[in-house]
Amino acid sequence: MDRKIRVGAVSYLNTKPLIYGFEKGMMKETVELIINYPAIIATQLIKDEIDIGLIPVAVIPQLKECHIISDFCIASDGEVASVCLFSEVPLNEIKTILLDYQSRTSVALLKVLLKEHWKISPNLVSASEGYESTISGTTAGLVIGDRALVQRLQSKFIYDLGAAWKEMTGMPFVFAAWVSNKELSPEFIAAFNKANEFGLANIDAVVNENIYTVYDLHKYYTSNIKFKPTFNKLEVISLFLEKIKGINEVATESR
Repeated sequence: MDRKIRVGAVSYLNTKPLIYGFEKGMMKETVELIINYPAIIATQLIKDEIDIGLIPVAVIPQLKECHIISDFCIASDGEVASVCLFSEVPLNEIKTILLDYQSRTSVALLKVLLKEHWKISPNLVSASEGYESTISGTTAGLVIGDRALVQRLQSKFIYDLGAAWKEMTGMPFVFAAWVSNKELSPEFIAAFNKANEFGLANIDAVVNENIYTVYDLHKYYTSNIKFKPTFNKLEVISLFLEKIKGINEVATESR
């Protein structure tokens, strides 16, 4: 390719270890790093505006061509901490859930859990920026990313979607993976993996460069998030994609 490979990454704290190598200059001659939130990165990959994206796995079936290119991803094996349903009342009292606009996988996962695990059917509402402040009474909210870590300090009830998936299936979960919409050379992929590995080998430096008082980032990076899973991530992704295919579309009220 006679231009830099356009790499879209997510603008959350959970990606900092994966992009640390790129930010420190690794692959600077071959990679252009683009930062945004998950749904935007996914749309850019679908439209071929980027070549690689750290995308929500629910988007994978929408790609005309798809290659999971890296050993690294955003996964959990139980509690993930930053993808949660927040509420002021217990699950069985929730009447409405505000849906985070920033990630399609989290919304799809919530729908699976509502139907198969929690067996409740509240009204689902597509939310917009600032909706977290309206989580109250019997109106709950699905919140992801850094905002979820903040919301943990606000809400009485926290239902972690990674933990709930583990309870339901006995399996880990993959929230996002590095996916390309075209074939890339083995040499590029090897260098890409090496750049991802750099941040994981320097977790203390990543934590020190991203001062955060809301949640323990060392715990987040070493316990909650599984960046280089030892489990078969393709098996987990396939199970999830099969489950969301089987869910009837729930009418979502626009907001």
